[in-house]
Amino acid sequence: MGRHGFINTGKMTRFILRRDRVRLPIWILSIVFITILTATSFIDLYQNEEERQAIAETMRNPAMTAMVGPGYGLDNYTEGAMMSHQMLLFTAIVAAIMSILLVTRHTRADEEDGRIELIRSLPVGPLTNLSSVMTVMVGANILLALLTGFGLAALQIESMDLSASLLYGSAIGSAGIFFAAITALFAQLSENSRGTIGYSFTILGLSYLIRAVGDVSNETLSLFSPLGWILSTEVYVNNYWWPIVLTLGASVIVFVLAMYLMTKRDLESGLLPSKPGKTYASKLLLSPFGLAVKLQRTAIIAWAIGMFILGVSYGSIFGDLESFFTSNEMLVEMLSPVEGVTLTEQFSTMLMAVMSMISTVPVLLFVLKLKGEEKKGRSEHLLTRVVSRNQLLGSYVILATLFSFIMLFLAMLGLWSTANTVIEEAIPFSSMFFAAMVYLPAIWVMIALAVFALGWIPKATGLSWLYLGYSFLVVYLGGLLQFPEWMAKISPFGYIPEYPVEEINGWTLAILTLIAVGLIVLGFIGYRKRDIEG
Repeated sequence: MGRHGFINTGKMTRFILRRDRVRLPIWILSIVFITILTATSFIDLYQNEEERQAIAETMRNPAMTAMVGPGYGLDNYTEGAMMSHQMLLFTAIVAAIMSILLVTRHTRADEEDGRIELIRSLPVGPLTNLSSVMTVMVGANILLALLTGFGLAALQIESMDLSASLLYGSAIGSAGIFFAAITALFAQLSENSRGTIGYSFTILGLSYLIRAVGDVSNETLSLFSPLGWILSTEVYVNNYWWPIVLTLGASVIVFVLAMYLMTKRDLESGLLPSKPGKTYASKLLLSPFGLAVKLQRTAIIAWAIGMFILGVSYGSIFGDLESFFTSNEMLVEMLSPVEGVTLTEQFSTMLMAVMSMISTVPVLLFVLKLKGEEKKGRSEHLLTRVVSRNQLLGSYVILATLFSFIMLFLAMLGLWSTANTVIEEAIPFSSMFFAAMVYLPAIWVMIALAVFALGWIPKATGLSWLYLGYSFLVVYLGGLLQFPEWMAKISPFGYIPEYPVEEINGWTLAILTLIAVGLIVLGFIGYRKRDIEG
C-alpha cells in the first residue's frame, strides 16, 4: 500500500483538531489544573517532616497500596513523594479514559455514523483516518505531559525539580498514548463503538486489578500491567525513565498491529465474529424496557462481573489490613476508637465510598444510552409506533435505578465474602450491607441529573461525568488534602454517612431521594416537550 495509504493525513489531522477544538482543551486543561491544584495543596498541608511521616504511616497499609500503588518514598515523605504516591495512578487513569473516548469517537463511532465512508469517497488513503487520529492523540498527550511537567516545576517546590516533574508528566502522557493505541486496536476487532469502549475499559480495569494484586502480594505481577509500568517510574524518588520507554515501545507495537488489521477488514465491519441473531425475537423485546436491556446486555454482564471482582480484590487484602492495624500504634492512635466498630470496619467506609462512585459509572452509561440511540435516529423510529416518550425514557430510568442496587450489591458482596475468609473476626453482613446501601440516594441523584439533562439540555449530558469526577476528587482526596467541607457538600456523596462509624440520618437520605425524584419528573416533562433528533 505504501505512502498511498496515508494520502492527505495532514488535512485529516487538522479536521479532527477542528472537531475537537473544545473537547481536547477541556480534557487537557482540566487534568493539568487538578494536578497543579493538588500539588499546591501539599505545600501547606503538613507543616513539618513529623506530620508528613505521620501520614506516611497511614499510607503503608495494604488497602492504600492496592488503591494508589506502592509508596516508594514513604521513608522520606516529601511533597514530591506524596504527589507521586497519591496522584500519579489516578491521573494516568484519567488520561487513559480521555484517549479511549476520543479515539473511539473518531474511529468506530464515525464508521457507525457513516462519516468514514463519506470521507473515504474523497482522495484519502485507507489508513489516513486512523493515522490522523493517533497523530492527534499522541500530540495531545505530549502537550499534556509538557504542561503538567513545566506546571509542577513552576511551583518551585524543593522536592519537585524540573527533570522529575517532566518525568511525572511523561508518565501520564505515555499512559494516554498506550490506551489510545489499545483503543485503535479494538476499533478494528469490534464491529461497533460500544464494543470498542467496552473492550478498552476492560483492559484498563484489568490493568488496575493486576497492578493492585501485584503491588500487595507480588511485585513481579505488577510488571504485567501498563499501570504498573507507570508507577515503576518512582517519580520524585528514584526517577526511572525506562518504564516510559517500555510503555511507548509497547504502544508502537500495538498501533502497528492496529494499522495492519485495518488493511484486512471491510469498512463498518469488525474482525471478531459477530453472533447471528435469532430468527424470532424473544418476548423480552415486546417492551421498551426489554429492548433497553437487550441493547446493553453485554455491558450489563461485563460491569456486573467487574464490580464483583473489584469487591473481591479489595476484600482479599483485609487479612493483611487487620495485622497492619494491630502492629501500628501510631495509626491506632490516629483513628478514634468507636464503640462496637472495629478498626477494619472504620477503614472499610472509605472503600465503600470509592466502590459506590465506581458503581455510578455503569449506571450513568445505562441511562445515557438513550442519547446515543436518539443521535443515531433509532428513538424516532420507536416513537412512531405505539411507544410513548414516557415509556421510552422510563425504561432507561428503571434500568439504571435497578442496576444501581445490583452493581453496588455485587461490589459489597465481593468485598464482604472475601474479607470474611481472610480475617479472624467476621464482619456482619448487615453492617456491610447498610454501609453500601446508604450510597444509593447519592447514585439516584446522579441518575436524576442525567435524566434532567436528557429532558432539557441533551448536549449537556457530558456534565454528568464531570460532576461524578468532581465527586470522586472531593470524597476520595478531600480527607487527604483537607479540602473545605463545603466542597464535599456540593456533591450528593458528601452527605452520605460513613456507616457504621456514623449514624444513618434518615432525613438526609430522604431529602436526597426526593431531590432525585423531583429532577427525574422535571426530566420527563422536558423530554415530552422537546424535539427528538433524527
